[in-house]
Amino acid sequence: MRRGTLNLLLGALVFASALALVWTRHESRVRFVEMQSLNARRDELNTEWGRLQLEQATWAEESRIESIAREKLDMHSPGPEDTRVIVR
Repeated sequence: MRRGTLNLLLGALVFASALALVWTRHESRVRFVEMQSLNARRDELNTEWGRLQLEQATWAEESRIESIAREKLDMHSPGPEDTRVIVR
């Protein structure tokens, strides 16, 4: 009787170990798919970030700002008569 109980216990442990292995592999595959999805999203965001940086640089170009200041705000660079030098 004792030997049968031991065999039954060992069989149950082997079965539990096999179930744990199957569950672990499944979780591993699920996490891998999730990681691949997150990596793809990261790549998309990096591409968008680069595009936005380029767009910001374009909007902030000195010549563009000067052109808008001249056309829309009627601004101009001061001439020599409007310039004063302060000496201490």
